[in-house]
Amino acid sequence: MADHAYDYDLFVIGGGSGGVRAARIAAGHGAKVALAEEYRMGGTCVIRGCVPKKFMVYASDYGRKIEEAQKYGWDVSVGAFDFKSFMANLHAEVDRLSGIYMSGQVNAGVDVFEERAEFVDAHTLKLVKSGKTVTADKILIAVGGTPWRPDPEELPGVEHTITSDGVFQLTELPKHIVIAGGGYIACEFAHVFAGLGVETCLVYRGETVLNGFDMDVRTVVHEGLKEAGVRVITNTVFESIEKREGETPLHLKLTNGMTLDADVIMMAVGRRPNINGLGLEHAGVQVGEREEITVDEQSRTNVEHIWAVGDATRRVELTPVALREGHAFADSEFGGHPRTFEHDMIATAVFTQPEVGTVGLVEREARKKFGAVDIYKTRFRPMKNMLNGKSERVFMKLIVRQSDDVVVGAHIVSPDAGEMIQMLGIAVKAGVTKAQFDETCAVHPTIAEEIVTMRTKS
Repeated sequence: MADHAYDYDLFVIGGGSGGVRAARIAAGHGAKVALAEEYRMGGTCVIRGCVPKKFMVYASDYGRKIEEAQKYGWDVSVGAFDFKSFMANLHAEVDRLSGIYMSGQVNAGVDVFEERAEFVDAHTLKLVKSGKTVTADKILIAVGGTPWRPDPEELPGVEHTITSDGVFQLTELPKHIVIAGGGYIACEFAHVFAGLGVETCLVYRGETVLNGFDMDVRTVVHEGLKEAGVRVITNTVFESIEKREGETPLHLKLTNGMTLDADVIMMAVGRRPNINGLGLEHAGVQVGEREEITVDEQSRTNVEHIWAVGDATRRVELTPVALREGHAFADSEFGGHPRTFEHDMIATAVFTQPEVGTVGLVEREARKKFGAVDIYKTRFRPMKNMLNGKSERVFMKLIVRQSDDVVVGAHIVSPDAGEMIQMLGIAVKAGVTKAQFDETCAVHPTIAEEIVTMRTKS
């Protein structure tokens, strides 16, 4: 397809969700494709993100379910958790999935290089391990993101901490873990470790966790962390970390004057595009103020034949978004089907316990954009908790544009909220009205039925 002066029609840098999808689809369209991945096929999601994290969420939730089961008549006298056995099973499944990603590329005819690729110039890449250079007519950057930590000059002792990547390398459960951050990664892992019986503390610089989410959701999740046994310390950050002797050797000082001792400290204070040393300057690729690779609606960089998808662009840092961006790129450039992916009304979930499901605008954004909006919300104790003794409540909220009755935002904190919001996302994306919600018959008895029975404006 390309000028024969090049080795490949397309070269993809990165074997994560966006990269493998783009490579496989482009190869299916007849392109000669190569892909380079320096670590393991599957990227953040499969190897050190969504997938292993969700397994840890499941593991911690079983502890709650064992306790609850007693109220439903089950004898659960053992209830012991074998962390090493669980982690062995987790890594075996991650290995299996990584293998599937690899075989999918090979079967599609993609040449896979299991090594790092860096730009030499706008059409040439160097494979670092082998020293080989290859050329491509078109190049797709899909290098994803990586956890960020402050430098030792900013935070003395930061080298004694782990990031979300390091969680999956733990060989035994911590006795006391301190987590820095208040985003979805910090909140999810706080619930995970608390659910596994670990003394857990969350330190957050803000007042309420989950900045950027709807304020009602943030409040409910913040309360939920405390109910789960997490000690939450707000309005402060780490000042220094000192390693000492003992069972909890990491001595942590906070800027508010408090001190904490732990055996594991996790930094979950943000992520950055994984572009260091990639050689973007040799290709002339522009990088923005947030270290993101700047692209247009077609995912094209400022260099005409170089594109970027996924977390490296920092548009919407979600695995399904990278997949859709990569697919749209391949169809547009090699399949004769030009299209783009719309980055709006994307449903997403946060796997706290209970989960968060959200799609569309938060209340603050909706009022700013549309002015007059109607708010419907409910908070109730689900039927399951009537017998198991739990006080945990479900929260649901719909935001409706007054001018045409269209639902422009939906937010849920509930068991299985992720499953609910996937289906609800279809309706919100389609522009369904509140009247159409009201006309939909409820499925009883379910938690989800409350979505179509809210009638009173808040």
